[in-house]
Amino acid sequence: MIRVLLADDQSLVRAGFRALLDAQPDIEVAGEAADGEDALRKVRELRPDAVLMDIRMPLLDGLAATRRITGDDALAGVKVVMLTTFELDEYVFEAIRSGASGFLVKDTEPDELLRAVRAVVEGDALLSPGVTRRLIAEFAARSKEPAAAGTLTELTEREREVMALVGIGLSNEEIARRLVVSPLTAKTHVSRTMVKLGARDRAQLVVLAYESGLVRPGWLG
Repeated sequence: MIRVLLADDQSLVRAGFRALLDAQPDIEVAGEAADGEDALRKVRELRPDAVLMDIRMPLLDGLAATRRITGDDALAGVKVVMLTTFELDEYVFEAIRSGASGFLVKDTEPDELLRAVRAVVEGDALLSPGVTRRLIAEFAARSKEPAAAGTLTELTEREREVMALVGIGLSNEEIARRLVVSPLTAKTHVSRTMVKLGARDRAQLVVLAYESGLVRPGWLG
């Protein structure tokens, strides 16, 4: 059973998500929070598998709450998916850099929301399909200047190639087609790269691809 915490200051939004999630045989809502401080308390108390976290909340915003969750080793198993009203929210890229496993717009189709929850719990972190490349193009340019690529020295040439493709927003299936390998092989390369770099998930691998200078804004393949 996948346990989810809902963190949003709008009760109607929480009610809508709860109705959808609780109707699934493999998902249950473990709790709700109306502000960032309450979300942090509930995460520590309930240890959910995933948190649907609104970016803008009172007392402590979702971005700050996410930093505290992902920065706490005791909460390493908790995945955070940021919720935003707009596809290109100015805080989204910073949220990914802070450790969120991805983001969804609040008007996401129900099936996509359910897929997203299941995906992040399985370790396949996401950036919403259809907006991934726009997100990268819009926000990577606002991130800090690329660091030296020395952090990538442990990677094989193929792993660097795969990381670059992840960085421009390709899925495992798209990477497999580009490199003429199986999707399983592509997924294995992505997983090994994350392990070597200590990336929490695929979303952070995208960030590292930019911050290392391996990929630059505009390289959308």
